[in-house]
Amino acid sequence: MRLTERLRRLPIATRMLVSALVLVLLVLPAAGVLLSWNFREAVNTAFNERLESLLNVVIAGVSYDVRQDALVTSRQLGDSRFDQVFSGWYWQVSDGSERVLTSRSLWDQRLVVSNEPGMAFRRITGPRDKPLQLLERDIRLPGFDGVLHVQVAADLGEVEAQVARFQTLLWLSMMTLGGLLIVLTGLQIRWGLAPLRRIEQSLKAVEQGRQSSVETGLPSELNRLAEAINTVLERDQRLIARGRTAAGNLAHAMKTPVAVLTTLAERLPEEQQMAMRSELKRLDEAVRHHLARASAAGPVALGAEQDIVAVLKPVIEGVRRLAGRRNLVFRSELPPLLRVRIDAQDLQEIVGNLLENAINWAQSSFSLTGTVEGSLLLLSVSDDGPGMSPETRQEALSRGGRLDEARSGSGLGLAIVAELAALHGGSLRLDSSTEGGLLAEVTIPLTRPPSGG
Repeated sequence: MRLTERLRRLPIATRMLVSALVLVLLVLPAAGVLLSWNFREAVNTAFNERLESLLNVVIAGVSYDVRQDALVTSRQLGDSRFDQVFSGWYWQVSDGSERVLTSRSLWDQRLVVSNEPGMAFRRITGPRDKPLQLLERDIRLPGFDGVLHVQVAADLGEVEAQVARFQTLLWLSMMTLGGLLIVLTGLQIRWGLAPLRRIEQSLKAVEQGRQSSVETGLPSELNRLAEAINTVLERDQRLIARGRTAAGNLAHAMKTPVAVLTTLAERLPEEQQMAMRSELKRLDEAVRHHLARASAAGPVALGAEQDIVAVLKPVIEGVRRLAGRRNLVFRSELPPLLRVRIDAQDLQEIVGNLLENAINWAQSSFSLTGTVEGSLLLLSVSDDGPGMSPETRQEALSRGGRLDEARSGSGLGLAIVAELAALHGGSLRLDSSTEGGLLAEVTIPLTRPPSGG
């Protein structure tokens, strides 16, 4: 299957979840990068502003002592790190030659003086190879001939530590937020698609015969869909009921004309009588076959659950009376409280045809038994008649196949049973019985496992 075809068949929930995942993977990292960049810029700006303030304090505190011919400072910067040796926070005032005034933190080291005019920021490598942010500018003092170069430098490690700490918290927050968004999106999808699952469950209930229509207590968009489905189901049920009624009526209507024509055929000359009987036989078999299928074959999706003992009770009682009149022994053993999803008329048609075939061929006895094998109901009808060869069994399952022209019946029973069993997801198998006759086994899927009792 091509990729596009697979994508078209993706479940709605999977599509929505994948879309949300892609959105989270694209938007959150982009937002994280943007927030990280903004934070770094804000920290750097605040850091530079602090350096500028410190530079102004240094400038305000520097003066030239004419008597001593030296530079002096009268102000403290208010930060003890300027007094700690190699702390990373330094200031320096110099005239570019011998006159140099520095913070205690510089000790015996000196900051490199640049020749750039005006106030400027630049990054340098300070004592102990620490990266520093440096702010410098030139000033003139009263009484001093020349230009003084004032510098303030601070350790960039603090800025980087703040940025790194923020990024760690940021990405942990982003991952937590992403996980919460995925979970909440999954819950939202589950809640949003709950009505569709209710429709699915309702349709399964209709298929299994536990209800006749789809639930309509749904959101407005899906409620219209459910009502449309119910309209189609009701129309199909009416058409099925009408078709079965028409098929039954037609079957009864055809019996009399065929019987009359058969009687009239007996008055014809022998040659014409044989031809007429042959055609009437074909007509009778075709009519019985198609009418039996039409009257019994309803859609499985609308089949209700049936208690097989209750449904087959009238069939078994009728067969038992007929067996008594023919001096045959009939045994019946069906599991109680067992339900299958099948139309009652179809079940009676299946078992009735099998028992009719058995009673026609049995020598002294025949039986009906029901057992459960896994998820299947196995109905077995066996007799002690002459049985069938493998070729004859195959012929008996074909449409209109007859085993003996001298016996009563149209020869359509086994073929109809096979078709009805297949209609309900089952099958018919013919074999030899332990009594030497025919064994007919029909399998029908169970609605649910049998109850105890």
